[in-house]
Amino acid sequence: MSPFRTMMTGLLAASLATPAFAQCMQPSEKPGFDIRALQSQLMVLALTCSQTDEYNRFVTQNRGVLTGAYNDVQRHFRRVAGGAWQRQIDAYITNTANGHSQTGISQGSLFCSNQAQLFPQALAASSREQLAQLSQQRQISQVYEPPACPTAPARNTTRAASGSTPAAAGTARSATGSAPSTPAAGGGTTRSNGQPASAGNTATPRS
Repeated sequence: MSPFRTMMTGLLAASLATPAFAQCMQPSEKPGFDIRALQSQLMVLALTCSQTDEYNRFVTQNRGVLTGAYNDVQRHFRRVAGGAWQRQIDAYITNTANGHSQTGISQGSLFCSNQAQLFPQALAASSREQLAQLSQQRQISQVYEPPACPTAPARNTTRAASGSTPAAAGTARSATGSAPSTPAAGGGTTRSNGQPASAGNTATPRS
Protein backbone atom coordinates (compact mmCIF):
# COMPACT_ATOMS: atom_id res chain seq x y z
CA MET A 1 0.00 0.00 0.00
CA SER A 2 1.36 3.45 -0.92
CA PRO A 3 2.26 5.96 1.82
CA PHE A 4 -0.62 8.16 0.68
CA ARG A 5 -3.21 5.38 0.96
CA THR A 6 -1.75 4.30 4.30
CA MET A 7 -2.19 7.83 5.64
CA MET A 8 -5.75 8.08 4.36
CA THR A 9 -6.66 4.72 5.93
CA GLY A 10 -5.31 5.90 9.26
CA LEU A 11 -7.29 9.11 9.06
CA LEU A 12 -10.54 7.32 8.35
CA ALA A 13 -10.02 5.10 11.39
CA ALA A 14 -9.11 7.95 13.72
CA SER A 15 -11.38 9.36 16.39
CA LEU A 16 -13.16 12.64 15.72
CA ALA A 17 -12.84 13.86 19.29
CA THR A 18 -11.10 17.16 19.94
CA PRO A 19 -7.88 17.01 22.01
CA ALA A 20 -8.70 18.24 25.49
CA PHE A 21 -5.30 18.08 27.18
CA ALA A 22 -3.60 21.21 25.86
CA GLN A 23 -1.54 22.12 28.95
CA CYS A 24 1.73 23.34 27.42
CA MET A 25 4.19 22.49 24.67
CA GLN A 26 7.89 22.03 25.28
CA PRO A 27 10.33 23.65 22.80
CA SER A 28 11.63 20.23 21.74
CA GLU A 29 8.09 19.18 20.74
CA LYS A 30 7.24 22.19 18.54
CA PRO A 31 9.18 21.15 15.39
CA GLY A 32 7.34 17.83 15.36
CA PHE A 33 3.98 19.60 15.28
CA ASP A 34 5.18 21.97 12.55
CA ILE A 35 6.27 19.05 10.38
CA ARG A 36 3.06 17.10 11.01
CA ALA A 37 1.03 20.15 9.95
CA LEU A 38 3.12 20.48 6.79
CA GLN A 39 2.61 16.80 5.99
CA SER A 40 -1.13 17.16 6.50
CA GLN A 41 -1.28 20.17 4.18
CA LEU A 42 0.67 18.25 1.54
CA MET A 43 -1.68 15.29 1.88
CA VAL A 44 -4.73 17.49 1.27
CA LEU A 45 -2.92 19.16 -1.62
CA ALA A 46 -2.15 15.76 -3.13
CA LEU A 47 -5.77 14.64 -2.85
CA THR A 48 -7.29 17.89 -4.10
CA CYS A 49 -4.81 18.72 -6.85
CA SER A 50 -3.95 15.22 -8.15
CA GLN A 51 -0.39 15.24 -6.80
CA THR A 52 -0.27 11.85 -5.10
CA ASP A 53 3.02 10.97 -6.83
CA GLU A 54 4.64 14.06 -5.31
CA TYR A 55 3.24 13.21 -1.90
CA ASN A 56 4.53 9.63 -2.07
CA ARG A 57 7.95 10.93 -3.09
CA PHE A 58 7.93 13.40 -0.18
CA VAL A 59 7.08 10.63 2.31
CA THR A 60 9.71 8.27 0.90
CA GLN A 61 12.39 10.96 0.85
CA ASN A 62 11.70 12.12 4.42
CA ARG A 63 10.60 8.89 6.07
CA GLY A 64 13.06 9.22 8.95
CA VAL A 65 12.18 12.87 9.64
CA LEU A 66 8.45 12.17 9.48
CA THR A 67 8.81 9.25 11.86
CA GLY A 68 10.73 11.46 14.27
CA ALA A 69 8.05 14.16 14.03
CA TYR A 70 5.34 11.62 14.81
CA ASN A 71 7.34 10.41 17.80
CA ASP A 72 7.61 14.01 19.07
CA VAL A 73 3.84 14.42 18.82
CA GLN A 74 3.31 11.06 20.48
CA ARG A 75 5.60 11.98 23.39
CA HIS A 76 3.68 15.22 23.86
CA PHE A 77 0.30 13.50 24.14
CA ARG A 78 1.74 10.77 26.35
CA ARG A 79 2.97 13.53 28.65
CA VAL A 80 -0.21 15.60 28.75
CA ALA A 81 -2.94 12.98 28.24
CA GLY A 82 -1.57 9.93 30.04
CA GLY A 83 -3.57 6.81 29.20
CA ALA A 84 -5.73 8.74 26.71
CA TRP A 85 -2.76 9.63 24.50
CA GLN A 86 -3.69 7.36 21.56
CA ARG A 87 -7.20 8.77 21.31
CA GLN A 88 -5.84 12.30 21.52
CA ILE A 89 -3.17 11.83 18.86
CA ASP A 90 -5.71 10.22 16.52
CA ALA A 91 -8.03 13.19 17.07
CA TYR A 92 -5.18 15.62 16.47
CA ILE A 93 -4.26 14.01 13.14
CA THR A 94 -7.88 13.89 11.99
CA ASN A 95 -8.73 17.44 13.03
CA THR A 96 -5.55 18.78 11.43
CA ALA A 97 -6.42 17.13 8.11
CA ASN A 98 -10.02 18.34 8.35
CA GLY A 99 -8.84 21.88 9.05
CA HIS A 100 -6.57 21.91 6.00
CA SER A 101 -9.31 20.38 3.89
CA GLN A 102 -11.68 23.17 4.91
CA THR A 103 -9.03 25.71 3.95
CA GLY A 104 -8.81 24.15 0.51
CA ILE A 105 -12.57 24.17 0.11
CA SER A 106 -12.78 27.81 1.14
CA GLN A 107 -10.21 28.78 -1.52
CA GLY A 108 -12.01 26.81 -4.21
CA SER A 109 -10.26 26.67 -7.58
CA LEU A 110 -7.51 28.95 -6.30
CA PHE A 111 -6.26 26.43 -3.75
CA CYS A 112 -4.04 24.48 -6.14
CA SER A 113 -2.49 27.59 -7.65
CA ASN A 114 -2.00 29.18 -4.24
CA GLN A 115 -0.10 26.09 -3.07
CA ALA A 116 1.73 25.40 -6.33
CA GLN A 117 5.18 25.93 -4.83
CA LEU A 118 4.66 23.92 -1.66
CA PHE A 119 5.61 20.52 -3.03
CA PRO A 120 8.78 21.78 -4.78
CA GLN A 121 9.82 23.55 -1.58
CA ALA A 122 9.07 20.51 0.59
CA LEU A 123 10.96 18.18 -1.74
CA ALA A 124 13.93 20.58 -1.74
CA ALA A 125 14.17 20.49 2.06
CA SER A 126 16.59 17.91 3.38
CA SER A 127 16.41 18.07 7.17
CA ARG A 128 14.06 18.29 10.13
CA GLU A 129 15.02 21.92 10.70
CA GLN A 130 14.32 22.92 7.10
CA LEU A 131 10.92 21.23 7.04
CA ALA A 132 9.88 22.82 10.34
CA GLN A 133 11.09 26.20 9.07
CA LEU A 134 9.16 25.78 5.80
CA SER A 135 5.99 25.03 7.76
CA GLN A 136 6.42 28.25 9.73
CA GLN A 137 7.36 30.35 6.71
CA ARG A 138 4.32 29.17 4.78
CA GLN A 139 2.19 29.72 7.89
CA ILE A 140 0.69 26.25 7.72
CA SER A 141 -2.33 26.36 10.00
CA GLN A 142 -2.34 24.49 13.31
CA VAL A 143 -5.55 23.29 14.94
CA TYR A 144 -3.75 22.48 18.19
CA GLU A 145 -1.62 25.27 19.67
CA PRO A 146 -1.14 24.99 23.43
CA PRO A 147 0.98 27.70 25.07
CA ALA A 148 4.70 27.15 25.38
CA CYS A 149 5.83 25.63 28.64
CA PRO A 150 7.42 28.22 30.93
CA THR A 151 11.17 28.01 31.18
CA ALA A 152 12.71 27.30 34.56
CA PRO A 153 14.08 30.46 36.23
CA ALA A 154 17.84 30.73 36.22
CA ARG A 155 19.45 29.84 39.51
CA ASN A 156 20.94 32.75 41.42
CA THR A 157 24.56 31.83 41.97
CA THR A 158 25.45 35.11 43.71
CA ARG A 159 25.96 34.52 47.41
CA ALA A 160 24.88 36.94 50.10
CA ALA A 161 27.34 39.70 50.84
CA SER A 162 28.08 38.47 54.36
CA GLY A 163 30.90 35.97 54.37
CA SER A 164 30.86 35.46 50.57
CA THR A 165 34.05 37.40 49.83
CA PRO A 166 37.18 36.39 51.78
CA ALA A 167 39.05 39.17 53.49
CA ALA A 168 42.16 40.42 51.75
CA ALA A 169 45.40 38.94 52.99
CA GLY A 170 46.63 40.74 56.07
CA THR A 171 43.31 42.50 56.79
CA ALA A 172 41.92 41.74 60.24
CA ARG A 173 38.18 41.39 60.88
CA SER A 174 36.44 42.60 63.99
CA ALA A 175 35.67 40.19 66.82
CA THR A 176 32.06 39.81 65.64
CA GLY A 177 33.11 38.79 62.14
CA SER A 178 31.91 42.02 60.49
CA ALA A 179 33.92 43.94 57.93
CA PRO A 180 37.01 45.66 59.35
CA SER A 181 36.79 49.34 60.33
CA THR A 182 38.02 51.92 57.85
CA PRO A 183 39.70 55.22 58.60
CA ALA A 184 37.34 58.16 59.08
CA ALA A 185 37.93 61.79 58.39
CA GLY A 186 39.64 63.52 61.27
CA GLY A 187 41.78 60.57 62.29
CA GLY A 188 39.04 58.45 63.93
CA THR A 189 37.62 55.22 62.66
CA THR A 190 34.31 54.25 61.12
CA ARG A 191 32.58 51.19 62.47
CA SER A 192 31.06 48.56 60.21
CA ASN A 193 27.62 50.10 60.68
CA GLY A 194 28.82 53.40 59.21
CA GLN A 195 28.82 55.32 62.55
CA PRO A 196 32.11 57.03 63.55
CA ALA A 197 33.76 55.64 66.68
CA SER A 198 34.72 58.01 69.51
CA ALA A 199 38.30 59.18 69.60
CA GLY A 200 38.72 57.65 73.07
CA ASN A 201 38.06 54.19 71.71
CA THR A 202 40.97 54.44 69.29
CA ALA A 203 44.16 52.79 70.57
CA THR A 204 47.22 55.06 70.58
CA PRO A 205 50.28 53.31 69.17
CA ARG A 206 53.23 53.22 71.52
CA SER A 207 56.55 54.72 70.53
